[in-house]
Amino acid sequence: MKVIAIANQKGGVGKTTTTISLAAGLAKLGKRVLLLDLDPQANATSGLGIDADSSIYFPLIGEAEILDKVISAERENLYIVPSGMDLSGVEIELARRDDHLTFLRDMLAGVRESEDYDYCLLDTPPSLGVLMTSSLAASDEVLIPLQCEYFGLEGLAKIIHIVSQIKESGAAPELTLGGIIMTMYDGRTNLSKQVVDEVTKHFPRQVYERVVPRAIRIGEAPSFGKTIFEHDSGGSGSRAYMAIAHEFLERQGDTPRD
Repeated sequence: MKVIAIANQKGGVGKTTTTISLAAGLAKLGKRVLLLDLDPQANATSGLGIDADSSIYFPLIGEAEILDKVISAERENLYIVPSGMDLSGVEIELARRDDHLTFLRDMLAGVRESEDYDYCLLDTPPSLGVLMTSSLAASDEVLIPLQCEYFGLEGLAKIIHIVSQIKESGAAPELTLGGIIMTMYDGRTNLSKQVVDEVTKHFPRQVYERVVPRAIRIGEAPSFGKTIFEHDSGGSGSRAYMAIAHEFLERQGDTPRD
């Protein structure tokens, strides 16, 4: 099992939408996917239409096993450990721990050993706190959703710096930048094209070939508790995210299951 953090400390970049859509896309391609909602806003949980008593809070504070909190996301091959309001104060509790950078990695050791899942996707909060840094330290690689706007470039430099710091700390020396997914692309504007060109110039191997368009249906889907594939199966958003799921597997040296 590979652990992938979907991370960007800047909000409003399509991070959670990308997490949900990639997880659902991989599940549709026959991969068993576990999604951990580590964002106190719990948008990945509500975006999948999940309303559960189970929460990742208790595993995080050491009062439950994480595998005991896994529930079905009510889609074939897709599972989730939900978030909730009780997660809002957990950063303060975790910051007091001596192992605040590595506790999540240790917590996921049992999940890795279970071999129940092909991929574990971590939806991280839009901040640089303990939940973000420990998620990076627990991961094999990080995917960065990046909106096609000028401020996105500034945010990219910051998150890449954090990834470098995590590696240099020794907490996750093998952590790699698995990819950059360009979101909210508007082909009618020069700005979107310029941002994609600029990021590609500096990270030619990391930028995904398929961009995610700015589309109303993508934004609507979570409000119905549906993935983009369920909400608008033939639309530009679902086509883009399915192409990204395929590209993700190619980059992993993996293939869809029949």
